[in-house]
Amino acid sequence: MADMTPTADAPRPPGRPRSVRADEAIIDATLDLLAEGSTVEAISIEAIAGRAGVGKATIYRRWPGKDALLRDALRTLKGTPPTPVGRSVRDDLVMLVGAVGHHIDPRAARIMPCLVPEVNRSPEQYELYQNIVEPRRQLMRDVLRRGMHSGELRGDLDVELVMALLTGPMLLQRMLRWHPDLDEATMPERVVDTVLAGIRAPD
Repeated sequence: MADMTPTADAPRPPGRPRSVRADEAIIDATLDLLAEGSTVEAISIEAIAGRAGVGKATIYRRWPGKDALLRDALRTLKGTPPTPVGRSVRDDLVMLVGAVGHHIDPRAARIMPCLVPEVNRSPEQYELYQNIVEPRRQLMRDVLRRGMHSGELRGDLDVELVMALLTGPMLLQRMLRWHPDLDEATMPERVVDTVLAGIRAPD
């Protein structure tokens, strides 16, 4: 049966701005369904449209398909990454490491751990995950390379490995609550300072 799209969802004349309220309702509906236990594979455009109170055509005018919608929804969940200031490699790394695994949306605590098995099982979901995290990796990559070029850091660094050393402890603690006695408030500084001790350029 064809999608019975309400009149309000009919195509708009060129130049007419789309509804921000509809965008937010669609994103919220997607995140709500994920938080309630729907898997990435099982969630459907029909279910999202029903929860958001819009027609499917409204969603397809904004996103070409489910993967694009999920990518934007999960980016919204993670929020905007902090912007490195550029004055201190250490301070910029502390800022970026502090954002690893940190979410202001309470739904993240229910959604993110459930995505891990799907990312490991599905090449499509792995690609979706990579598309979300790569811009954040690039921010840290740029800071490390800046330090290498300025002489603050060793010039022979394996940048990708250093990023794993910096982000791994925060993900482990925030997603799995690995050690109850570790203080998350001070962890970013402690992790950065520990890693910097091994990657700083010699005096």
